[in-house]
Amino acid sequence: MTRRIHVIGIGAGDPDYVTAQAISALNDTAVFFAMDKGESKGDLVALRREVCERFIEKSGYRFVELADPSRAKSGDYRQAVNDWHAARADVWARAMEEELPDGGVGAFLAWGDPSLYDSTLRILDLVAQRVDLDYDVIPGITAIQALTARHRIPLNDIGEPVLITTGRRLRDEGLSGASVIMLDGDCAFLTCPPDTRIWWGAYLGTPNELLVAGTVGADGERIAALRAQARERHGWIMDTYLLRPA
Repeated sequence: MTRRIHVIGIGAGDPDYVTAQAISALNDTAVFFAMDKGESKGDLVALRREVCERFIEKSGYRFVELADPSRAKSGDYRQAVNDWHAARADVWARAMEEELPDGGVGAFLAWGDPSLYDSTLRILDLVAQRVDLDYDVIPGITAIQALTARHRIPLNDIGEPVLITTGRRLRDEGLSGASVIMLDGDCAFLTCPPDTRIWWGAYLGTPNELLVAGTVGADGERIAALRAQARERHGWIMDTYLLRPA
């Protein structure tokens, strides 16, 4: 029988972001698969467990933690990501064959929304080439939604577009309009003109949440320092920000 997998978006940190649709999927799941990314990110697994404990009404479900393969830090970026996805797919396929019986229901809990800079769906497509499975996707509150809500701002100016991109591309290509930046490990906003507006947030929706709004010139270095301090304190950081040219 075909194994079924739910890919459940659980929001950007606050359990109150979990939707009614997600709660139904949580209660339908017997086995939750979670990537173990080491001690520094162990609290991400703990937060996933907290969501389950809060919303699942039955007992007997279980977590299976999977060792996350390492990703090459040098060489061609796209090839490194493709190789990493393939290695993850191998781990997931073996885990499903060993831990989820035929006809069983498993789930992956995606931070934020599975559609936005998350590899779960691409990897499951690779797993499906080896394992008989079907999966559905439950959308979640994104970090972008949480960021704009916490800063009480609209995402776009009137009639204007917004680009969603990465810190690496911002550094390489520069800022050409309103942009949401994700996956920025090097504070690429510091390369923008000083009068660029910035709305920054880290650990959105969690007790450790940090928020700063201002300009790159007046507040950029402060954001970089806060980010470094928070990463040192917690061992990891997830942040995003919105930029608008002056």
